[in-house]
This record gives sequence, C-alpha cells and structure tokens, in this order.
Amino acid sequence: MGLAYARVKLANPKLPKLAPVEADALADTGSVHLCIPEHVAIQLKLEELERREATLADGSRRVASYVGPLTIFVANRSGFAGAMVLGDQVLLGVIAMEDMDLVVDPKTQQVIPNPANPNIAGSIAMGARERKVPNSARANTSSTEK
Repeated sequence: MGLAYARVKLANPKLPKLAPVEADALADTGSVHLCIPEHVAIQLKLEELERREATLADGSRRVASYVGPLTIFVANRSGFAGAMVLGDQVLLGVIAMEDMDLVVDPKTQQVIPNPANPNIAGSIAMGARERKVPNSARANTSSTEK
C-alpha cells in the first residue's frame, strides 16, 4: 500500500473570521494524532494547551506543543480536534479519522467516508447506555428537584 493523502481544511473555531488553512494531509493509520507544522499553528493563532511527548516513526521521542481547538474538514465531514505541532506537513491520524468516520480506501489511496455510513458519520459507543428511569421514580423526582 502506498501513501494516502486527503485535502483538509483547518480552522480556529475561536476565531471564525480568520481564514482557514487548506493543505494536502498525509493520512497515516499508524499515527494517533493530527499533526500540523508550526507555521499552520501560527497562522491559525492556536493556543498551546500543553506539552506532550510523542514517539516518532523512527522510534525517537520528542516533546511537542499540543494546540487547539481546531475544526477540521475532510471529505465532506467535519470534526473538532487538538493537534501536535510536529513535522513539515499536515498528518491526519486515526483520532481525527475515527471521529469523522473516515477510512483509507486501499484501491484508490484516498480518504473517504466509511462506506458503511456514507451519509452521516457513525461512531461506536459500546460502553454508553441510555439510563432508563421507571415512571414511578420519574414522578417522585420531578416534584423534589427544584
């Protein structure tokens, strides 16, 4: 499998009048985070939230700024993310791809919406359960919660 790229648009949701940045991002299913070059973080006026240690592809470790929030637009999907400030190109990691329900098509080497959910991003929330309250308990709580 070769390299897969996706056209992305990054914006600062705290500064909506600021022009977004468009770039070709390397889609890397082996990377966890969205990574952006320093000039993109500066251009979008992103705030450093904290410093994090990242393990790079060669096994070396580096401390980098973690910035955000960002709005990211890819393949007619959007999401919110933080980003590591690393490297000289935008790198789309699995957190952002999972959040927007995107996959890498191995035939075309393109990032596409998950074919199982073509119209709306799907997600897995196996641990979440809807809390069911019996009608009798609901009646008792509404009068005492004021």
